[in-house]
Amino acid sequence: MFSRKVSIALRVLIVVTALIVCGVIGVFLGYNYVISQNTRFKTLEKNIATKELVINQDTPGAVMIVIRSGDTTSDIADKLKKAGLIKNTMTFSIMSKFNGFDGGYLAGTHFLTPELTYDEMMYLLCQEPEVVRITFPEGITYREVKLKLKEKGLAFDEKHLDECMNSPNLFVDYPFVSAIAANENRDYILSGYLFPDTYDFDMNASEEEIIATFLRNMNSKLYDEFYERAQKLGMTMDEVMTLASLIQKETTDKTDMLFISAVFHNRLKSEDPDMQFLGSDASINYLRELEGMSHVWAASASDLEWDSPYNTYKYRGLPPGPICMPSLDAIQAALYPEPNCNFMYFCAKGDGRTAFAVTKEEHEANVEKYKDNWNDNAVIDDEGPTGDEG
Repeated sequence: MFSRKVSIALRVLIVVTALIVCGVIGVFLGYNYVISQNTRFKTLEKNIATKELVINQDTPGAVMIVIRSGDTTSDIADKLKKAGLIKNTMTFSIMSKFNGFDGGYLAGTHFLTPELTYDEMMYLLCQEPEVVRITFPEGITYREVKLKLKEKGLAFDEKHLDECMNSPNLFVDYPFVSAIAANENRDYILSGYLFPDTYDFDMNASEEEIIATFLRNMNSKLYDEFYERAQKLGMTMDEVMTLASLIQKETTDKTDMLFISAVFHNRLKSEDPDMQFLGSDASINYLRELEGMSHVWAASASDLEWDSPYNTYKYRGLPPGPICMPSLDAIQAALYPEPNCNFMYFCAKGDGRTAFAVTKEEHEANVEKYKDNWNDNAVIDDEGPTGDEG
């Protein structure tokens, strides 16, 4: 009986000793692993910062991994295995938790190479994703926006992007979007609101994300005082944006913008029905652009007969919506036209500036004076109030 108890005690002692030894060894190995990992991560971080390590779409053997918003670590592990970057998804998921990366992976486009270790992949997937930087100039049209997105390699569905532009219900969190009045004659509902600026896009951004990126910036530019001023003018913000787009396309000179705005405001408020035609060649060029035609300095006789609500020679008041993406200067000019200004006409001087007139006779004299400065192929219409500056 005594020897049996001793035997059991010895066995327990051996097991306990073995567990203690394994624990010590485990702690030692774990400690060394963590120290080694920290060293690797510091080296990795340094190499990334100094550009010694750059993994992008041009890196030989690079594999693109797209993490979507809401992807779990398990989802990411499946993508890595499918791409041939890892062999065991469970190992990746367990190591993610052990290393503290679980929940830290950033949505977007990343590039990895097969020779990276699991923890190096984890580290890189927690870094900012690959982005494409694009600058959109002031006065750019929606069609030109799409061309720039394509040129820079963004993977988007053009048809779906068009649908997003005509789906304001997707972006009702922005007050200027929810306030846009329905108009069946409008080209694209959100045209005018893709604020011209420099943006960083994920190369695999969804169509909704692309539009939302523009709208977030637009929202930051439309200050509360702008809404108050629009109300004081008896205009909606959408009407202000539409007017700003015409101003933007008529000139890039900040001073002239104020006077051109005054001309348009004077015409919109005129009691003379004939003066309520804005007669903007910018609107004509918008229609010509839709048909793949070149811009003109002045509308031709056939242009004047273009049967479209965007033809401000044929239809009174503002067109159905913005014709381009106006700058902040143009928006401010639309809201704050030159005060105490009685100009009713303007035309291009041909040097980037604008000539203004109160009467039709003065305007015709300006046209005669400056028309030789316009391009050789321009067709001059002396009845129109404007000459587009191109």
